[in-house]
Amino acid sequence: MAAPSLLERLAAHRTLSGVPRDQLAWLAETGRVETLEPGALLTPSTGPVRGLFIVLEGHLLIRVDRGSGPRIVMEWHGGDVTGVLPYSRIKAPPGNVVAEERTTVLTIPAAELSRMIHECDELTAVLVHVMVDRARVFKSSELLDEKMASLGRLAAGLAHELNNPASAVERSAKRLAAELGVLDDATKKFCALNLSDAQCLTLSGFSVDDGGRPALSPLERSDRLDEIDAWLSSHGVTGVDADPLLESGFHLEALDRLVSLVGPEKVGIVLVHMASAQAVRQLAAEIETAASRIHSLVAAVKGFTYVNQQSTLQPITIGRGLSDTVTVLRSKAKAKSVAVDVVVPADLPAVDGYGGELNQVWANLLDNAIDATPGGHVRIDATTDAGHVVVRVTDDGPGIPEGIRNRIFDPFFTTKDVGQGTGLGLDIARRIIQRHQGTIDLHTSASGTEFCVTLPVSKSGDSPQMIPSRGQSPERQS
Repeated sequence: MAAPSLLERLAAHRTLSGVPRDQLAWLAETGRVETLEPGALLTPSTGPVRGLFIVLEGHLLIRVDRGSGPRIVMEWHGGDVTGVLPYSRIKAPPGNVVAEERTTVLTIPAAELSRMIHECDELTAVLVHVMVDRARVFKSSELLDEKMASLGRLAAGLAHELNNPASAVERSAKRLAAELGVLDDATKKFCALNLSDAQCLTLSGFSVDDGGRPALSPLERSDRLDEIDAWLSSHGVTGVDADPLLESGFHLEALDRLVSLVGPEKVGIVLVHMASAQAVRQLAAEIETAASRIHSLVAAVKGFTYVNQQSTLQPITIGRGLSDTVTVLRSKAKAKSVAVDVVVPADLPAVDGYGGELNQVWANLLDNAIDATPGGHVRIDATTDAGHVVVRVTDDGPGIPEGIRNRIFDPFFTTKDVGQGTGLGLDIARRIIQRHQGTIDLHTSASGTEFCVTLPVSKSGDSPQMIPSRGQSPERQS
């Protein structure tokens, strides 16, 4: 049986089957059939794209490595169309277009596309739809890659941030269990002293921790501990830790009053009981502080990602989003010795938006600012101006070189090392801000860089839910 003609193959093509036959004939007359062996390169990532490619049979794909290994971001089989499409501004693909198996394509030179647009209306309409679908797929793929890269960076930082308070809870809980045994034994001995009600009432004043006392310097603390240890030794009191006594507010005069109250024979047992009770309170406070830190981190992550919230336009509290973003990036800031200030007025109006997307913008800008100024300072502030909320992220790094300033918003452009950045963060940030009817501008010099985001104030007139925002007052992290 004779092989089907090129025109018949185009008529049976999945994408082009509805195109009038005379326009398919134009393709057959204008194009050139090419066969690619497995591994052959159709279009390099550096470009240029030679023309419109109609895939008759086979398999083409693009693999891109954005830091986590090569991944397929686009592929075409027999029945698909790729390359330069009508009204497309594509100059180069995001990666090499390679034949995965023996592939046959009909190539229409790019120079012929303007003639095709004028002579083949139905064909052009079909190809424009293909271009729109391709743009949507690429956009989704880029957004997913950037989200996954951001998630990886945030997860690494949060793992470190959560590990510290979690370890503190475990350590303090173990010590608390042991200290409770000591307190139980000390309580039995204390009860056996048969102190009077008046004595017990007076003793209760000794064990109250005065949180209003000024904090001691390390040197002052060391001197006080030495004084208490010396007093205990001189009075023959053993088995008492001076640290919890100091935390309870004890000083030499208080110890002397205690001796006068209960007598030198009983003071040792009383101090053991009081020190053990204070140690238990200390450990419980440490557990509470660490657990509170874990709760705050989890709350920040939920706020940052807008977990369990509908993906609908709603009034957004900018201050809360900025604060949550700083929290999830705190570990990276500490690792690079970067101080971060957040200054947001409490009465900052809401903006209509998608909270998770806006937080991705803040994360991209802050992440870049931290990288730009190791050992330096980053300031984030928000103000209002003519019906808009203005957010500025400023670093005191060396600035962006003049030669690349006009390229930093380009997709896949990055100055970071391979695997450290996707080159999509600022491009996606710009898209998100444009989707919110806002603008993002850059101001840079040798003394630092500022990204300025402007968003319209919420049109609903409703205030967002006023959750206490860690970003509504100045905050420094270093």
